[in-house]
Amino acid sequence: MTGTLASPAALTAADRCDRCGAAAAVRAVLPKGGELLFCGHHAHEYSAKLEELAASVYRTEN
Repeated sequence: MTGTLASPAALTAADRCDRCGAAAAVRAVLPKGGELLFCGHHAHEYSAKLEELAASVYRTEN
């Protein structure tokens, strides 16, 4: 479910978690269109649902 952020565009410091507003660490691209940005905490919290939705998940490299 996770991959290295190569495509789509890399996350920047301006990208914020859609849930709490913290710095985004994960971009989830939904198969029917759209994307969600999550901090590490919320990415972990919603990982099962993202997998169920067959979302492509890209993590930033640390």
